[in-house]
Amino acid sequence: MKSGVLYTCMLIGGFLRSSFGQNTAHEAVLNCCEGYVLFLLDSSGSISSYEYSRMLSFMSELLLPFSLGKGQVRVGLLQVGNQPRLEFGFDVHNTQTSLQMSLRNTKPLRGDTNTEKALRMAKDLVLRPDVTGEPRSDLPKVLVWLTDGVNPGDVIGPMEELKEEGLAVLVVSTGHGNYQVLRQVVTPPVESHLHFVDIDDMSIITEDLRDAIIEILWADRLQVRDVSTDSAVLQWRPVLAGLKGNYEIRYGPAPSGDGGAGGPGTSPSTSGGQYQRIIQPRDSNTTRLTGLKPDTTYRATLTAESSLQVLKPLSVTFTTKSDVLSPAVVTVSDSGTNSVRISWGPLQPESVQSFQVEYSALPGGKLHTAHVGRGQNSTMLSNLQPDTQYLVTVIARHSSGQEKAMSVRVCTEEVRPALADLQLTTVGSDSVQVDWKASVDGLRGYWLTWEKQDDHGSTAPRSSLYLPPNLLSTRLTHLPPATRVCVSPVYQKTRGEGLCCTAQFNSDASAWGQRS
Repeated sequence: MKSGVLYTCMLIGGFLRSSFGQNTAHEAVLNCCEGYVLFLLDSSGSISSYEYSRMLSFMSELLLPFSLGKGQVRVGLLQVGNQPRLEFGFDVHNTQTSLQMSLRNTKPLRGDTNTEKALRMAKDLVLRPDVTGEPRSDLPKVLVWLTDGVNPGDVIGPMEELKEEGLAVLVVSTGHGNYQVLRQVVTPPVESHLHFVDIDDMSIITEDLRDAIIEILWADRLQVRDVSTDSAVLQWRPVLAGLKGNYEIRYGPAPSGDGGAGGPGTSPSTSGGQYQRIIQPRDSNTTRLTGLKPDTTYRATLTAESSLQVLKPLSVTFTTKSDVLSPAVVTVSDSGTNSVRISWGPLQPESVQSFQVEYSALPGGKLHTAHVGRGQNSTMLSNLQPDTQYLVTVIARHSSGQEKAMSVRVCTEEVRPALADLQLTTVGSDSVQVDWKASVDGLRGYWLTWEKQDDHGSTAPRSSLYLPPNLLSTRLTHLPPATRVCVSPVYQKTRGEGLCCTAQFNSDASAWGQRS
């Protein structure tokens, strides 16, 4: 049972019992519920005309307090006879006047009790989308079976299928037979969902059955909409309409780690910290929270206070929008000779419709455009020219109609071919002639390094030498017996991949070079 629901329903039900004589139906309407109620009414030949009229009167009294239509309670009536018939579907009646008139004009079918076929029709009805094409699966659904309990048929299997589709099954029997069958088909708890009552005493279970329906259809959602940087709108179901009382709303910053929405009875963090308080009249169902800070998580609590009892509160947590419009930062990564990755933030998918990335080579290159979905915060720009500067602009189109752009300059890497060849020729016992070949023209020079290397691969301190691009050889002297020599091409911004050889000197003054 939902916390705070049963007492509230009993309170409202008690009000209705004592007030129908003095209040109009409009004042006494229950705004607590949203969902579908399908009545399965036995009107076969085993039901007398008197019993049938009493069942219709029972339905009329049971349903009279509810608000009907979209966003409220939707009612359907399926009669059981030899050929079951749908008297009206969920989308027919939006007012009590229309529903009550339809019930007064309903006629029995007679014939055999073909409950099994009626249940197949019921399954098709609840699975069928509504008139707007929306599925019915998102809201609670109740099947109320009114029967005399005579020859119910093979209903256990079809009823189980309905329950698997999310229907709660309630049964009212004016007979006293087939208890085990009826007990098996109802949805627990049996004590509040299965009623055996004499036809002349049906009114004594009206409030109990209504409370069971209310508990299933209870709409305890406190919703937040129109969230901005400094305000938000709270919306709730006006459960106090027709009662004396008001709504108290408290809201303030939520404690860290509190990111979920609270349900009935959840205590907010506003009880002892900084909070603001709003009082709204009983017939209201919305209020605007103002004075909020951007990009901050808040917790709001609604308490419905009647003249008889303070009901259990509802709480919800939400986060205001950031006052920083995307893109606020653009970064560059994974830069290569022909591609570069552009990233930006914050993402803000709730307010950004799309991103567009424009880029062109500087100066005066052709403009290129890449379209990016609102759920992405990076894209790879490809087919770029090496060693080229580009102007990149990230444009965010916001749902408010605003556009914000941020630009950065990026540079692709230059092409850096490796050295084509490297040869070492020993000269004497401690010198070596170093010769190499480049792969491309236009280099800035060459970087030559050498170091002693022992038999275990460890090296001594390194020596280095920068040579101009017109030199393709040099001689190194006074080298240790095993020296590793490397030559790398130097490009405009960095060094390219080089080649290395190891010079080995023998005791007889001969030496040789080994590529490594």
